[in-house]
Amino acid sequence: MPVMALKSKTKSRNDDGEMTFLQHLEELRWHIIRALMAVVAGAVLAFVFKNIIFDSIILAPNDPDFITNRLLCRLADLVNAPVLCINQNPVELISIKMAGQFTTHITISLVAGLIIAFPYVFWEFWSFFRPALYEKERQYARGAVSLASLLFLAGVAFGYFIITPLSINFLGSYRVSDVVTNQINITSYIGSVTSVALSAGITFELPIVVFFLARIGIITPEFMRKYRRHSIVIVLMLAAVITPPDVFSLILVTIPLILLYEVSIFIAARVIRKRAESDAAEEAATAEAEEAAAAQSANKADEAAKQTAEDKAVDQAAADPGDDKQ
Repeated sequence: MPVMALKSKTKSRNDDGEMTFLQHLEELRWHIIRALMAVVAGAVLAFVFKNIIFDSIILAPNDPDFITNRLLCRLADLVNAPVLCINQNPVELISIKMAGQFTTHITISLVAGLIIAFPYVFWEFWSFFRPALYEKERQYARGAVSLASLLFLAGVAFGYFIITPLSINFLGSYRVSDVVTNQINITSYIGSVTSVALSAGITFELPIVVFFLARIGIITPEFMRKYRRHSIVIVLMLAAVITPPDVFSLILVTIPLILLYEVSIFIAARVIRKRAESDAAEEAATAEAEEAAAAQSANKADEAAKQTAEDKAVDQAAADPGDDKQ
């Protein structure tokens, strides 16, 4: 009996037809479980295809034949700038732990699983929060899952194909002294590659973050325009650290990030304008409804007054014959 009572209690809803707190927790738990299952499935897939993940993806930016390295070397020949030809001497990678390569294999498989399953994971959490939004907010957020996934994958691609080769070239060849030889631990190398790619993917989510922050009034386009110069300086400093000492590489990394910031300003301005138009339309509709209600009340009052006058006239007419007979 107690078990059945507990089940019936958890399945019941409030008088308003809304889910209870425990039901929300249960719903969130299943969304998290399905998201984790998707990540694990992607991780298993990445674990099986080890050669592709490591030789063709993770270790590829260290290879002189990597597409970015080859294109930059061709450009270096065209413009006579040898400094652009990067990663021609691959970084020597070592493993200093007995289980180092196995644990690295598992870690990279999990990261790859997260990247592969990201669209589905985002969709799961979006499905949990979507019922709490009003219809108008759902219209604003329509396509958020697809856009967020595309931006994340674009950021990962940018970090992998652009920032990672430049970072490997700079950090792998940097020396404090000729006496010190660089022998990079495989864990350190893979950590750098994955962190750069994932950080770029998260950074490319800036328009989505700005959209929601502007929607709830936390950030405004005026604020972003005010601190535009500060953001440009920060981007230039970061780009100068990870790129070779030439203008082309600096521009190659800086321009996409600045464009991303400008797109975010445009999105914030559009959201604020739409919200102002929506508020104005709501105020106009409210004022019109109030005027209609006032007019309806006035008509009812006039009708009531007319009805009262007619009733008085009828009563008066009914009373007059009696007075004549007297």
